[in-house]
Amino acid sequence: MLRFLLSRLIQGLIVILAVITITFALSRMLPGGPIQSEKNTSPEAIAAQRAYLGLDKPWYVQLGMQIGHYARLDLPESFHFKGRGVDEIIASGFPVSGAVGLTALVIALALGVPLGALAALKPNTLEDRACMLAATCGICTPSMILGPVIALLLGLKLRWFNASGWYDPSDVVMPALTLGIIYSAQIARLTRGSLRETLAQEFIRTARAKGASESSVVFLHALKLACLPVLNFLGPAAAGLLTGSIVVESVFQLPGLGQFFIASAINRDMNLAIGISVFYATLIVGFNLLVDVLQAWLNPRIRLNA
Repeated sequence: MLRFLLSRLIQGLIVILAVITITFALSRMLPGGPIQSEKNTSPEAIAAQRAYLGLDKPWYVQLGMQIGHYARLDLPESFHFKGRGVDEIIASGFPVSGAVGLTALVIALALGVPLGALAALKPNTLEDRACMLAATCGICTPSMILGPVIALLLGLKLRWFNASGWYDPSDVVMPALTLGIIYSAQIARLTRGSLRETLAQEFIRTARAKGASESSVVFLHALKLACLPVLNFLGPAAAGLLTGSIVVESVFQLPGLGQFFIASAINRDMNLAIGISVFYATLIVGFNLLVDVLQAWLNPRIRLNA
């Protein structure tokens, strides 16, 4: 177990180093720079600002400076948001994205797992077809369409929530519902397929032959193993939900990480773009590690070998 954790930790550090390098290379390929957007600035002032930000140094020195910042856990200052460190910006945007993502994750699991289980337990019936039709509709509906429809219905028509903005705790409902419905559709299809496959295995027939009740067969034996593909899906999905959806945050005008990532691209803010990318990569590495441990706990046949 310790060897597995150390191996995954080293792999995670390599991934984060790759993310810094690739994001840095991509940001340098973009035309313009963080200072060119400033108006009425003399060439001397631009040169002084480039020297202050370290942009006058060779690319490999700038890359080394970026890696050094993250190795010391001392994130650099944003180019665009003057006087604010990248860690401060992430700390201000993550609570919004995290609240929406966590609520969406709960909604996705609460809808997806029961729908998938119901479809698997009643195959080729009206219930099965209705659940899979709903799941297919959820997968095929992009968030840029579902979000405005929910805002129009619950925000403008029924006036249950604010149509946009981040003013009170209830503002988490509509964006979380948008993301939760879309992710629940994928979870429902995964649960159905995995549970159907598990119910056909030999140990399930043995449990039934020994007189185990149908509920114990489903909930104590089959559903636990059927959740393994769902866990695999939830690892990167949870990281994506918690770091914010650019589309959903734009539709509902939320001040989350997605909005800051868009601002970093528009303003050529390399430090902020790298910082948010590293934060996202760190969450993915952490959630994947958590998923591996949970899988080994649910299925002892899985060994955590490095």
